[in-house]
Amino acid sequence: MSLFSSIQLANNSLRAAQVGLQVVGQNIANVNTPGYIREEALFAPADTQRQGDLLLGMGVEVVGIVQKLDHFLEERLRGATSERAGAEVQEQAYLQLEGLLGELSDTDLSTALTKFFNSISEVVNQPENLATRNLAVLQGQTLAGEVRRLADRVNQNRIDLNRRVINIADDINRLTKEIQTLNLRIAVVEGGELSQSDAVGLRDQRLVALTNLSKLVDIRVAEQSSGGVAVFVGGEFLVFEGERREVAAESTSDRGIRTDSVLIADTNSPLNVNSGELAGLLDARDSVLGGFLDNLDHLAGTLAYEFNKVHSQGQGLNGFTDLTSSVEIGDAGAALSEADLKFGPTSGALDVVLFNRETGQTKAHTIQIDLDGLGSDTSLEDFAAAVDAIDGISASASASGLVTIRSDSPDAEFSFSGDTSGLLAALGLNTFFTGDSALSLDVNQALRDDPSKLATARLHDPETGTALNFGENNLNAIELVRFFDKPLDSNNGASINVLQERLISEVTRGSTVAKSVAEGFRIFEETLNGQKLATSGVSLDEEAVRMLSYQRMFQASARYIATLSELLELLVNL
Repeated sequence: MSLFSSIQLANNSLRAAQVGLQVVGQNIANVNTPGYIREEALFAPADTQRQGDLLLGMGVEVVGIVQKLDHFLEERLRGATSERAGAEVQEQAYLQLEGLLGELSDTDLSTALTKFFNSISEVVNQPENLATRNLAVLQGQTLAGEVRRLADRVNQNRIDLNRRVINIADDINRLTKEIQTLNLRIAVVEGGELSQSDAVGLRDQRLVALTNLSKLVDIRVAEQSSGGVAVFVGGEFLVFEGERREVAAESTSDRGIRTDSVLIADTNSPLNVNSGELAGLLDARDSVLGGFLDNLDHLAGTLAYEFNKVHSQGQGLNGFTDLTSSVEIGDAGAALSEADLKFGPTSGALDVVLFNRETGQTKAHTIQIDLDGLGSDTSLEDFAAAVDAIDGISASASASGLVTIRSDSPDAEFSFSGDTSGLLAALGLNTFFTGDSALSLDVNQALRDDPSKLATARLHDPETGTALNFGENNLNAIELVRFFDKPLDSNNGASINVLQERLISEVTRGSTVAKSVAEGFRIFEETLNGQKLATSGVSLDEEAVRMLSYQRMFQASARYIATLSELLELLVNL
């Protein structure tokens, strides 16, 4: 090998050591930079030279600077990030729901229910006392108000979650635009397959963007030969090298509020996500909070209808002289089983009881309710006609589907008893509660205006079947108190007490599971992050060792060049 070839060899070695030192310096400078991936210089033997029959090496050359990145591990980490982000949204939703329920406080739903039925117990002891009656009505209003407040706040939480869904659509578009731009820049810098070096700074930025996108939706990333990446969600692509597709939020309505779903804009097909913040938000909004609202609506509707069925069969301190139902029916001529009633009555019978204050005479009239689906079923007009046929009272059905009953004389009062059909409660006649859902639950305005109408008495003894004096007992109040723990056929034998306990326990159980799942995903993600740091993270100790190695390489190459220079000078002097 000639001296000039030897100088070229030493020059290659110097340049390689110089590049190695620069890469080490870059790693040390970015040791605390979020998202930075450790770089490494790739060395290879330089091309050989032929001298006669000999092939002589030309030292070393740098063939590329690459990131130390495990792509398989990175894909798993993105999946773990998506799962953790989705689980944490559900965990937070349950925590907020537990806060709204406020169990073990003095203002929770359980306390309101207990106080309401305790107040009715006081009425049992003093049915003639207007103060205790008024307290029972007020406690009923408190209970209804607590149910409405809870439903309203849960709906507000659902609205907040929906706003985040809308914002996520914008965030997805922003991140896919960034990834698309970086794809194009990386392809230009790396020159496709012409260079073995990575566009390290740009790739770091793209990796951060992909990580942020994986927090929102579960993505699959496939790197292309050009250096760009394709990003898929489900079976749809959002980015394919230099192309991208936008997403948009589409509004619908669910349980009385606006709800949005995220669609791919150019096809209007839903963005199918299984994890990530978007999946967590949708599940928290529709299943966690929406499911709780369904259960709360069921509890409120059951309380209203079943409690009203008991209340409607009793009587207050005085009978009625004028009474109008509170539930409208769309078609007064249609069979009651086909009418637009939230709670449908069944076949049975009820008694309309008349009391003459002047004579003290009480008389019951039985009205049959036929809703078996055979022949002509009872309609609201049929019911009104049957009541109107009773001597002493009049009844009519309005066009809006309300029935009104009036006494024909000032001395006549009427009440109801023995309703086995549930029609009185379904129509809203002599009821305590109004409404059929959590947001509509309230106490009948007639009772709020006149607590003496609280139906504490029964007009017949349920054990003996004998008639009782008009309004002079507490038998119905006793039944109202027992209602709290009474097995209900409409709920497979579960009482109101059991229903509210189930409501609370489902939230508690769901919250416990959500916390456990979220914690599991956090631990798994931290484990993968640790593995990534072992491969891609910067260790100052390791970089110091490399720096010393490259320094010694540089010093040796420089000393080799100095020796060659002396030889060359000697040769020239000869």
